[in-house]
Amino acid sequence: MSAPSTPPPTYELTHLQALEAEAVHIFREVAAGFERPVLLFSGGKDSVVMLHVAAKAFWPAAVPFTVMHVDTGHNFDEVIEFRDRTVDRFGLRLVVASVQDEIDAGRVVEETGPRASRNRLQTSALLKGISDNGFDAVFGGARRDEEKARAKERIFSFRDEFGQWDPRAQRPELWNLYNGRHRRGEHIRVFPLSNWTELDIWQYIAQERIELPGIYYAHRRAVVPRDGMLLAHTRFLQLLPGEEPVEAMVRFRTVGDATCTGCVESSADTVEAVVEEVAATRITERGATRADDRISEAGMEDRKKEGYF
Repeated sequence: MSAPSTPPPTYELTHLQALEAEAVHIFREVAAGFERPVLLFSGGKDSVVMLHVAAKAFWPAAVPFTVMHVDTGHNFDEVIEFRDRTVDRFGLRLVVASVQDEIDAGRVVEETGPRASRNRLQTSALLKGISDNGFDAVFGGARRDEEKARAKERIFSFRDEFGQWDPRAQRPELWNLYNGRHRRGEHIRVFPLSNWTELDIWQYIAQERIELPGIYYAHRRAVVPRDGMLLAHTRFLQLLPGEEPVEAMVRFRTVGDATCTGCVESSADTVEAVVEEVAATRITERGATRADDRISEAGMEDRKKEGYF
């Protein structure tokens, strides 16, 4: 009589491993089904994590995508330096879609005044970058926990020939099956990190030892208190009457246009300390530190319908 066979060992993925595996699957689906994908890369934490997962998805081969930055021209210097250094390290082709070029060509009109921001002007530059390069799939690092309009978004988000999004005409995504069909001129926005939270992002950064721009960690900086936020006192920020810069120990939870991206007071100067801080907060990073998201209740959804990411 033969000895009873030993059952095969079971292996259960951790929460972060499951999220990574889902994102890897999405990257590979797009690589197999589209001709000219592009990955949006600003040097911000979500795009850095997205690029890191993409590199793992195709290792030991190179990342098979161009990367594109929608550049407002009002960036934090530390982030641009990090963006360029990362592109060089991975050996990537970088396309820069410039808001300044859109202004110079007369396709958009720049706001003026101390509350002016170029953030809303990114849509025109993004759509032109997609059209000029013939990109048919655009990876973005948006997450559903960031903002309620983004919570409506599918992982594969169909955009028409004008780059517009119709939240009522989204496609079902049962059993991780994605419909990427589109006609010439249309494209698909793809969000591999949709199901991640801010805490997941930071725990993954800690686990994978991912480098980020230094402004994500506590540092001393001149800031301007405005509308319940702390805005960095940069060459792009025009002061209102009575405003005076003050020094504070701060860090950024998200990075974008320096005129509308706030920071928070913090002593979290290591990734472990940031994980603890994020675990305790109950306000999303965009809700706490992005002035452009406070325009109206439907501000983000209106911008997405126009073509914003």
